[in-house]
Amino acid sequence: MIWSVLFSTAVLIQCRSSKDIAAKESRQASIPTQKDHQHSDKILHPKNIILMIGDGMGIPQMTAGMYMNHNYLPLERCPVIGLHKSYSANDLITDSAAGATAFSIGRKTNNTYLGVDSIKTSYETILEYSNRIGRATGMVVTSTIVHATPAAFMSHQSGREDYEAIALDYMDIPANLLIGGGKKYFERRNSDSLDLVAQLRKNGYEVRDYFEQDYMNYTLPDVNKLVYFTADGDPLPASKGRSYLPKAAADACNFLKNKSEKGFFMMIEGSQIDWGGHANDASYVYTEVIDFNKAIEKVLDFAAADGQTLVIITGDHETGGLAINPGSKMGELVTAFTTNKHSADLIPVYAFGPGSASFSGIYENTAIYTKMMQLLK
Repeated sequence: MIWSVLFSTAVLIQCRSSKDIAAKESRQASIPTQKDHQHSDKILHPKNIILMIGDGMGIPQMTAGMYMNHNYLPLERCPVIGLHKSYSANDLITDSAAGATAFSIGRKTNNTYLGVDSIKTSYETILEYSNRIGRATGMVVTSTIVHATPAAFMSHQSGREDYEAIALDYMDIPANLLIGGGKKYFERRNSDSLDLVAQLRKNGYEVRDYFEQDYMNYTLPDVNKLVYFTADGDPLPASKGRSYLPKAAADACNFLKNKSEKGFFMMIEGSQIDWGGHANDASYVYTEVIDFNKAIEKVLDFAAADGQTLVIITGDHETGGLAINPGSKMGELVTAFTTNKHSADLIPVYAFGPGSASFSGIYENTAIYTKMMQLLK
């Protein structure tokens, strides 16, 4: 009797596992890949590059998100995977400023530095370069638009928390699209009496915000330059109602595609994966990973249809030293953290589209910049 029950239970588990695997294989078979586009493997240089950064997203965060999302994440569609070394110029453990600066200017710098090297020399960022040569540019984030990662692409400062100075730097760079929080750093400043929202409008931007209309009901207008503030300060976590990232990612692709015949460069950040790691809150981490992957799905759909777009997905560092421990089940994880800070783990890089083969292997985080620049030229 006991053996019969055990055997029946084992068969049931086997069947459920087989059904899950079959469902996953069926789902993946129906999703367009870069090879489905008849020209994609003939294009050596992409017209567009989209760099997607999951702040604090290492392999453990990706794994947790996958196991809490029915054993699937859209980034699995990427056929090329590499690893980058995330350390900064002055610490084995990078912060987000130095990590993003490695991507934006191709140089190791000190923690807290933005768009400058370790001796504070400014370098043109890949976003600035793209602007200069006539490509459209944009950023979409779930933090403030002056937070460390976006700031590394549009600012040159040695203090990542100098948010008002960072906002002032943005006046000099004509990016076509900015979506994220932080309106207060432009409009109600403590360091001076400048009204940078008014200055943005003077510089030719249409400026809109969450107070006028919720982004989920907003249609991007046919203008050349747009800033949409999703919050006065930091946007809410996904678990508390923030939902704009997937829509904004899809909107941004279509908005920028029509702005320049030379193509576009865009950075999209899932900013709050990192914040969940700092809080040692596993639920916060995986809900943000899943939300970020909803945006990844939108971007990969665009790239697969377009055939001229390279998508690079990575993290700047791992946050929290997250572990998935014994006793875990699919959809029900037992987790632990080793720190409430960052760790020195190697970070995965996923690539999709023309030029993606360049991103296999193990390399410095600065090589991501070098590889992107080689493909843009």
